[in-house]
Amino acid sequence: LHCETVPMPLLLHGLPPIHWAIAGAGIAAVTLTLMLVASRRLGISTGFEDICSLVLNAPYFRRASLLSARSWRLPFLAGLVLGGVLSAVLAGGWEPTWALGMLDQRIGLGPAGKLAWMFVGGLFIGFGTRLANGCTSGHGIFGMSNLEGASLASTVTFMAVGIATTQCLYRLVFHGAGL
Repeated sequence: LHCETVPMPLLLHGLPPIHWAIAGAGIAAVTLTLMLVASRRLGISTGFEDICSLVLNAPYFRRASLLSARSWRLPFLAGLVLGGVLSAVLAGGWEPTWALGMLDQRIGLGPAGKLAWMFVGGLFIGFGTRLANGCTSGHGIFGMSNLEGASLASTVTFMAVGIATTQCLYRLVFHGAGL
């Protein structure tokens, strides 16, 4: 069975995405450089803890392992934000949107509903990240490349829950949409 892959255009500007092999090589280069040069693990959720530690005095945000990594993790996070800005500028600009695509077409949430939807989704993501002791980038990219059992279990769980959630949405919310 032969299946030709046609790249989907980016959501906001319709531009073609970077080829998956180039994007994967870029992620591998950053991961390997971080490990070989700085002996650090790639992960984004701990960076969020770093940002929280700048303004919160709770003991959880004052642990030595978190504070000692600020010197590299905060510039790394700034680079992620700057990379996003650069990407938006090169793509023709960015403007905030409340659009939720097909979900808007099907259930038409207003701004308060969308805010609640995103807030609850964020809570689930945050809970899962702490429960797994890391996020999808830390486990899926770094941990899997190091053949870590906990990362395999976490990544399989992330993927299974994502697939189940997508199936529920498509079957329950989009059930007569011809999808």
